[in-house]
Amino acid sequence: MNEQQRKEQAQIKQVDAADKKSGQDKPLSEKTSVDFAKYFETTYEPPNLNKARKRGRDKVNVHYDFGIPEDMENIGKGKKFLIRTYGCQMNEHDTEVMAGILTDMGYESTSDTNEADIILLNTCAIRENAENKVFGEIGHLKPLKLEKPDLILGVCGCMSQEESVVNKIMKKHQHVDLIFGTHNIHRLPQLVKEAMFGKEKVVEVWSKEGDIIENLPKARKGKIKAWVNIMYGCDKFCTYCIVPMTRGKERSRRPEDIIQEIRHLAAQGYQEVTLLGQNVNAYGKDFEDMMYGLGDLMDDIHKIDIPRVRFTTSHPRDFDDRLIEVLAQGGNLLDHIHLPVQSGSSEVLKKMNRKYTREDYLELVRKIRKAMPNATLTTDIIVGFPNETEEQFEETMTLVEEVGFEAAYTFIYSPREGTPAARKKDDVPEEVKKQRLYRLNDLVNKQSAESMKQYDNKIVKVLVEGESKKDPDVLAGYTERNKLVNFKGPKSAIGKIVEVEITEAKTWSLNGIMVENTVEVN
Repeated sequence: MNEQQRKEQAQIKQVDAADKKSGQDKPLSEKTSVDFAKYFETTYEPPNLNKARKRGRDKVNVHYDFGIPEDMENIGKGKKFLIRTYGCQMNEHDTEVMAGILTDMGYESTSDTNEADIILLNTCAIRENAENKVFGEIGHLKPLKLEKPDLILGVCGCMSQEESVVNKIMKKHQHVDLIFGTHNIHRLPQLVKEAMFGKEKVVEVWSKEGDIIENLPKARKGKIKAWVNIMYGCDKFCTYCIVPMTRGKERSRRPEDIIQEIRHLAAQGYQEVTLLGQNVNAYGKDFEDMMYGLGDLMDDIHKIDIPRVRFTTSHPRDFDDRLIEVLAQGGNLLDHIHLPVQSGSSEVLKKMNRKYTREDYLELVRKIRKAMPNATLTTDIIVGFPNETEEQFEETMTLVEEVGFEAAYTFIYSPREGTPAARKKDDVPEEVKKQRLYRLNDLVNKQSAESMKQYDNKIVKVLVEGESKKDPDVLAGYTERNKLVNFKGPKSAIGKIVEVEITEAKTWSLNGIMVENTVEVN
């Protein structure tokens, strides 16, 4: 899936100082990590794969006592905040939490940078391109900060967990007031207070994973679809991935807290929930007091009166028979499964430390197809991993054809500092990588177009999310198998599940006409 196709999938409009400061002993340009250590006190250390691999199963406490400090409850009255989000659904959900906290502090949301009193950039560390976008945005915001000195400009999220990134901001972007990481979002009221009234730049990055804070407020977009985080962190240590260092070890929420949250969403009228985790189907493996995994959780959620339940993102190694058995029940458990394969070559998968082979993956697909013959499978694929041969790439192409993926997020490998793969010497020319990506995208596009043809003249159930960004007279939403549908219908259909007859099948979306009988599910 290329950038243009990704944009098409997002076409729904929701309804709802000088280089040297006084007191410093040397210029910023000469400073190193040691000089910045005072900002991190004892809570910060740079990503370290060896230490992370050896990390223990320290007890994770669950807290239910979050609250806005009294002196910060109305600090934002008459002021506005803006949060720009980069990266995955987990970052989107973190943004909802930060927006909820700021709202409880009295702030209002805005999409206009000129109106904002607080601007937070919630960042992604997965790919170099995302990092470059953030630094570009930091630069663009400098004139605004100079014009409005009281504006609080903050950088948070996964990039903030990287030593090199924090050092770069400290050296080159002195107009940034606040830096905090993924483990201390619940500290936002205290951090904003320090940024408002303190004289120093506020930097708080915890390398140790935080505890689980259960009652954080959330400002969700609309009342139709909701993210529900069920676990944090990842223990897989794929050699190309920085996530185990930026998000920490796997920590699962208690099932009773998740189920209570979903019941509350159902009572509010939400039509769909997506269960989130960096490695969502490792859920429960860290529990010491019970045997309870994602399949068990999905089985319990199956009984809740909410029309649609999805989950993302799963790891093939943890996709067990119990989960397949539960998903095969159908009902509100949807059979659209996103199952990242990353490569079709067992040799490359071994170098990636994915801990499964091509044959293992195909056997898992066979099991899923046997239990759910109509299941829709989508995936993630990396091309151009260091020293990938033409033969290994061809193995990826044949696997894509054999599985019949209906969509795929495809990427050229991007080295991330602090990961083992970044240290590997790569002999594959950039032009060869680009050509492989083009060929892969052509195949995925072809398969996607073929899969869409089966919907021509069929009636599908669409959860209507809002107006199309391209045409306000057109409504847009998704089918149970996550196919984007554009159609004309009354605005009253927004937020409901309706029947749409498909009149045109495109490569990445469907056009249709709404039929009179809606299928609203209460």
